[in-house]
Amino acid sequence: MELRVLKYFLTTINENNITRAADILHITQPTLSRQLMELEEELGTTLFIRGKRTLTLTDDGMVFRQRAEEIVALAERAAREFADRDNLAGVITLGATEAVGSRTLARLMKMFSDRYPAVRFDLYNEMADHVKDRVDSGMVDIGFVLEPIDTTKYDFVRISQRETWGLLVPAEHPLAANSSVTIQEAAACPLILPGRENVRNEIMNWMGREEAHLNIVANYTLLSNVVLLVEEGMGCAVCLDGALAIGERSGIRFIPLMPERTTKSVLLWKKNRMFSPAAALFIQMIKENIS
Repeated sequence: MELRVLKYFLTTINENNITRAADILHITQPTLSRQLMELEEELGTTLFIRGKRTLTLTDDGMVFRQRAEEIVALAERAAREFADRDNLAGVITLGATEAVGSRTLARLMKMFSDRYPAVRFDLYNEMADHVKDRVDSGMVDIGFVLEPIDTTKYDFVRISQRETWGLLVPAEHPLAANSSVTIQEAAACPLILPGRENVRNEIMNWMGREEAHLNIVANYTLLSNVVLLVEEGMGCAVCLDGALAIGERSGIRFIPLMPERTTKSVLLWKKNRMFSPAAALFIQMIKENIS
């Protein structure tokens, strides 16, 4: 399977039309059609449902699209890294979740950028499990995630700042005047919970209840849009104060859980991976500046 054919496949899907894709790729329509059919034969499956004017991906086609995008992206990154070997340039790809520790990451990025201005950062904001998956696949060089997380496969440094768990409520909520909220009080509210499985399990353990015995109105990955749901009075979000500290709003109130529940964040990267010179230097800076 050639990288060229993967690019043909992705261009065809993006254009949703073989004729337009062939024009963009500067090949004839019959040539493109033949390459796509040979790809399907090689894979032993049907990737497209062919209509008169449009193409629709089959279930196998959708899975293959994701893999093709990953392979092409990795190939393009490799090409950039070899092109930039003689001068410290290129791209460092980071994945980050929302947390107060991200201020440390921002400080390190600024420090590195000042020292090596030809290096560019690509930053993806995702929930921790998605960041970890991108690190595993090689799509991300360095991940910034919240614990709990299995670090067996990674080298990592732990950020010193603690992240505190609490309940995010509307400003007019009966609990809004409290300095803290008990687990039992939180469990009695309509809840908006993190979607991350190991975090949910930990929250259920705190509350001593099964999910079926709670009023869960929504789940979330990142907190940004959840703030709007809380403002509207849809429910109360179990969350960390770190994400809110980046941009507080007047229509909501964060109340720490009691007894106190805290966690920390980590910067991690895959063990035994060969990094570009820029990424390797950034990792070295991380180690030197975070004890």
